[in-house]
Amino acid sequence: MNPNRRTAHTVVHAFASAGLTDIVLSPGSRSTPLVLAFHAHPDISVHLHMDERSAGFFALGMALELDAPVALLCSSGTAVANYLPAIIEAKMSHAPLLILTADRPPELRHSGANQTIDQVKIYGDQVLWSVDMPLPEENPSETAVRNLAATAHRAYATANGITKGAVHLNFPFRKPLQGNGEALSIINYQLSIKKGRLLPTSGQIDELAAMVARYPRGLIVCGPRCPRDGFETAVSTLSHKIGYPILADPLSGVRWGVGGNPLSGYETYLRRDPDWDEPQVIIRFGAVPLSKWLNDYLNRITPVQRVHVRANGVWADESHRTTAFLQADEAETCRLLMARVQEREDRGWETAVYTQDATHWNTLTPALRDGAWFDGAVVAEVVAMVAAQSVVVMGNSLPVRHLDQFGRASDKAIRAYANRGASGIDGNISTALGIAAATDDPVTLIIGDVTFFHDMNGLIMAKHAPNLTIVLINNDGGGIFRRLPISAVEPPFTDLFTTPHGLDFSHAAQLYGLAYTLATGRDEFRAAFRQNSPIARIIEVKTNGRLDYERWQELNEL
Repeated sequence: MNPNRRTAHTVVHAFASAGLTDIVLSPGSRSTPLVLAFHAHPDISVHLHMDERSAGFFALGMALELDAPVALLCSSGTAVANYLPAIIEAKMSHAPLLILTADRPPELRHSGANQTIDQVKIYGDQVLWSVDMPLPEENPSETAVRNLAATAHRAYATANGITKGAVHLNFPFRKPLQGNGEALSIINYQLSIKKGRLLPTSGQIDELAAMVARYPRGLIVCGPRCPRDGFETAVSTLSHKIGYPILADPLSGVRWGVGGNPLSGYETYLRRDPDWDEPQVIIRFGAVPLSKWLNDYLNRITPVQRVHVRANGVWADESHRTTAFLQADEAETCRLLMARVQEREDRGWETAVYTQDATHWNTLTPALRDGAWFDGAVVAEVVAMVAAQSVVVMGNSLPVRHLDQFGRASDKAIRAYANRGASGIDGNISTALGIAAATDDPVTLIIGDVTFFHDMNGLIMAKHAPNLTIVLINNDGGGIFRRLPISAVEPPFTDLFTTPHGLDFSHAAQLYGLAYTLATGRDEFRAAFRQNSPIARIIEVKTNGRLDYERWQELNEL
């Protein structure tokens, strides 16, 4: 039997047994044994992507939506290096990926052989674990074969561990690569790796309960990438019982469809001191919030206690103000704490907080709906128009910031994503396409023109995503830079920072076979967005970067 074929089928069988359902692969020669093994396995769906950089982000999007590992497979050489941006994002956003790279055998490494680079531990500490797999043998021992299967199981479990991320397995293969179709015999290796939950101790819950009982003024801050598995309901119920309002980041999973009236207007009114007294307690979940002004507010106040609860133990406090860090399951911590505390009777402070948020939205909503048409209003319109059980994916730079500021909380179930681990603008289209591939729900990507340009190659997968709408906000350059001091310095600002490009993106839609609409104003955009499309589509909205910035400043003063 061809040793490459035995190795590949053993590993793929083990991955399927561990729970792998999807792999994104790019064509190449050296990866042939694994490509054929994945293609032959009935329980793993194969997604072909010709561009490795975009493929990495496509798999990342699938992993985010599935909340489970997705595999990536490429040939040797620089193809391997193109995965790095997505791997960095996976590390920072805790997305589970399995990186499978084909390699030359040891005798060709460091020899000048074509398409041979040093792939061993090429990703450094950006991955959770890296293994240079053994070279396939003609007559391997049963222990060697079990090692292959065990390594696949362990890789899947590590990527999907308490701290999720990418795992890299590097596979050297000698020619001939595919074998002759001879009979295949795989050891029936059984292994189950399961993770439990980190539960807080009774004493830790007692301390939290005493703190909540002593201090009536508190806030719960839910940052990006809060856990699923019932956390949303648990934290919302806790918030109501103890009278600590939730400030819900748009990427937290708590702003929409949860109930409990979370706060969502703080990016505007926390630019100034709010109308409530300082909180005595801050309880945080998730990563660092998007909001500049929320983070500034949290940095300048002086609460008695700042508690951060995070099961994966990853530090997320750029101001280093945390007074207690509890590495424990977030949902269980909320449930156990709720069982120990009495329902708050005095709701005066809580009412003052909710009142300011409601008053803010009562002023801002009509201003967004009826005022000047600008980037932020586009985002607000999408949030208002998407159906329940929809997904919104936000491009970095301005769109995700507009969602934070202008995306009002509601009971409508919306899942929101953005690549805010490393906050790069590369791969945003591909991430959205990966998310669309992992769900039948409608997906809307709101993206700026420069971010769109960075990942146009990713549109090759749009033909498989009829549930995707791309709202392309084209302000002809990097509008985010208008918020920086450098905007006052011309001539370099326009040429070297905003970088106007003058591109007509209708040609991209035509090239990749997408439906296309140019919406010149609010009414045209509403009509276009509400219209159904049997294929993926782009709705381009052209705006003026300078006027957008001016309108944003006006709304900040409301």
